[in-house]
Amino acid sequence: MSKANKLVCVVDDDQSVRRSLGRLLKSAGYAAETFSSAEDYLAREIFEGSICLVLDVRMPGLKGPVLQEALEKRGACEQIVFLTGHGDVPTATRAMKQGAVDFLTKPFDDEELILAVKRALERAEEQLRRRGERREARRRMEKLTPREFEVLRFVVMGLLNKQIAAELHTAEKTIKVHRGRVMQKLGSVGANVRYDRYIPH
Repeated sequence: MSKANKLVCVVDDDQSVRRSLGRLLKSAGYAAETFSSAEDYLAREIFEGSICLVLDVRMPGLKGPVLQEALEKRGACEQIVFLTGHGDVPTATRAMKQGAVDFLTKPFDDEELILAVKRALERAEEQLRRRGERREARRRMEKLTPREFEVLRFVVMGLLNKQIAAELHTAEKTIKVHRGRVMQKLGSVGANVRYDRYIPH
């Protein structure tokens, strides 16, 4: 996995932990930034790439799980690896249910953390890819006329031109023309399959 356009952010109020993790991550080839609090992390400049957040559970101010909830509410793509000095099973269970990649208890094995970071960045990259695809799908769909949109709706339902023509009370050759324009505006027929999730049925 290429590490370009990927960032690991460590949020921990313990300076020694921040320093050691920063060194570990950089030695593994990752770009890394450290923050002493959740508030400092939220105030950072926006990073457009994939982010893994290595997050301490218990900190002064905003706790780790509270930051997780805040990021989830604003639709952030950060993927979280939690760290804790306590075997807090209920917190770990809740964090994993809310989408955390892993929950590691201090002291943890360096290799274990690096593997968790790798998984988190892979998941973040996939989430960013899907978000970009959704954005592109909506942009292309905005180019369609109302009638072309109707035709697309039937296409993703699996109807043939003859069936679409019957539904819209028009000639089959007219549907062929509309369908051709839809394909031209949206891309290939195969790519059109992903548009079904954006069309009300």
